[in-house]
Amino acid sequence: IRCVVYNCGEGMDYKAMWSIFAGLSQTGAWGCFDEFNRIELPVLSVVSEQLRCIQGALRTQQSRFMFGEKEIGLVNTVGIFITMNPGYAGRVELPDNLKALFRPVVMVLPDMQLIAENMLFSQGFTSARELAKKMITLYSLARG
Repeated sequence: IRCVVYNCGEGMDYKAMWSIFAGLSQTGAWGCFDEFNRIELPVLSVVSEQLRCIQGALRTQQSRFMFGEKEIGLVNTVGIFITMNPGYAGRVELPDNLKALFRPVVMVLPDMQLIAENMLFSQGFTSARELAKKMITLYSLARG
């Protein structure tokens, strides 16, 4: 399955989104819309209806469906994912009807010491825990 990443911005309109969604639906590819909440609110309102249309066709297992005013094919592997960076200037809050179409996933900073420890253990270091702690201390001091 191909995954196409789009950087969203104020310049995206509902027609561009329609074209992207139509292409994803017909090829079965995944689309990742980075910084989705940078799209303007009126556009997000239309996008909500577009996504609801695609999800409805997937739910009823259709191979073709009416998308807007055009009938298009649907490959059931299509996936649409979004990322958001809330709290930055120029970001909007997603409307509730659009929020309901996505499952939230929270991202947290990784435990670098645990990762370093596992990497060291996998390379045969027997004192990996102590070495990992020292490595992370060294890197954090170097970072400033």
